[in-house]
Amino acid sequence: MNSEKEKLSILSEMIAFARVDNTVKQSEYDFLFSVAQQLNVSKKVFDSLFKEEAEHVIPKSQAERIVQFHRLVLLMNVDNHQDLIEIKRLHDMGLSMGLPPSAIQQVLAIMHKYPNKVVPPEVLINIFKAHYN
Repeated sequence: MNSEKEKLSILSEMIAFARVDNTVKQSEYDFLFSVAQQLNVSKKVFDSLFKEEAEHVIPKSQAERIVQFHRLVLLMNVDNHQDLIEIKRLHDMGLSMGLPPSAIQQVLAIMHKYPNKVVPPEVLINIFKAHYN
């Protein structure tokens, strides 16, 4: 399980991503809060991350990085709107986590084939597996 520092970093990174278009929509906030609940982070602590960012920690394992990338893809699509700024930022965040550029591109291309652009976890995992073999 992630340490408290890692959990806050995950949420802080996601909040920063949600703010890329200078606003956090209610649907984005609700999604972010559901992630906070899954990570057992209190609402008070979660809300404080909107005022002060947590220290950035890159997930240790490749699996944790892929899960975080998937969360970011879901967050980008939760409001049924993506723009070039969000796509570019997501791509850059994937690269900064050390994910293969070709896998990132494939996920961004394939998401349009699924309802609400939600790439099933097994599809996402298979994309990354193929790029690591």
